[in-house]
Amino acid sequence: MPNATRIAVLFITLIPTLVACQRTGKQRSTTTNSHLQATKLIRIESPTSGHTVSQAENIELRLQTINGATPDSVVLHLNDQRIATLNNLSASIATDTMHVGILAIRATAWLNGQRQSASTNIHIKSNIKPKQLKYKVINTLPHDPLAYTQGLFIHQGQLYESTGQNGASSLRRIELTSGQVMQSVNLETTHFGEGATFHNGLIYQLTWTSGVCLVYNAETFDRTATYTYNTQGWGITSNGSELIMSDGSNVLRFMQPNGFAELRRLEVYDNQGPVRMLNELEYIDGLIYANIYTTDHIAIIDPKTGVVVAQADLSGILPNSQRTGREDVLNGIAYNTQTKQLFVTGKYWSKMFEIKLE
Repeated sequence: MPNATRIAVLFITLIPTLVACQRTGKQRSTTTNSHLQATKLIRIESPTSGHTVSQAENIELRLQTINGATPDSVVLHLNDQRIATLNNLSASIATDTMHVGILAIRATAWLNGQRQSASTNIHIKSNIKPKQLKYKVINTLPHDPLAYTQGLFIHQGQLYESTGQNGASSLRRIELTSGQVMQSVNLETTHFGEGATFHNGLIYQLTWTSGVCLVYNAETFDRTATYTYNTQGWGITSNGSELIMSDGSNVLRFMQPNGFAELRRLEVYDNQGPVRMLNELEYIDGLIYANIYTTDHIAIIDPKTGVVVAQADLSGILPNSQRTGREDVLNGIAYNTQTKQLFVTGKYWSKMFEIKLE
């Protein structure tokens, strides 16, 4: 979710002031007794929960009193950060400095020492249309058609692959040009292998629903640790200091390598809304490349904002003439940082492709 310390409201437009009621001591006592029974002062008329706005589009907040109650004061919070005290029932909230993601809006009303809050959650989407990138195949390489590819990365010129399916999950080191498996280790039959990445001499491999990350010595493939997490494991990559994992939603989690504690989350949006089904990940030149599961699309994400800055549609990269009918979707992105080569493949594909995005 957006960092509360970076949320700013540039202006709050206050319209029709609440009508103050002059009460006698007896009348106020009656009101207080009634309030203590109900504790219902306000509700949020708009925006409704789930409403979506674009960055730089104002959010028009409108409150409504309940049962004729006239609060002494109303305080506005955005993502639990106190923003302003409202002297009326309306506010115009600017979003141009906010991150994409879910924005929690809460208004708290006070009357005679009692309080009641009303809240709603809305989505802030990107106001930037992602660039549509074309691909060019530079080279075609062999790939094991029995490999249900879940994770792919290159380290020191060698290709590493994590495969899935219960009873068939593995971690492999592969000779890049020939596709020959040079080293491998099988997972327990209870584990469904998912994404994998290299970080600081270790390989981190996720599992789908087991809730464990398996850690290996990158040279020997000896398991050195097992960490747990409380979501599904899909894709994982490293930005050099943190691990970044996906769980099939539009949320990326930044994890501490030692212990796998969650550090923060990043919601991913384009100009249409949340981008879900984020799968295999690769960190390339300061951006996160993500396969979108069930499609042959790659989303390119700014890790600072969560905005999808570009998209690539790789439909047709594996020609029908090279398909057996068993193939599943595109999944697997590997980048050679030394040679600047980009490789992609898919689940049960017999080919891997070196490509250039233009």
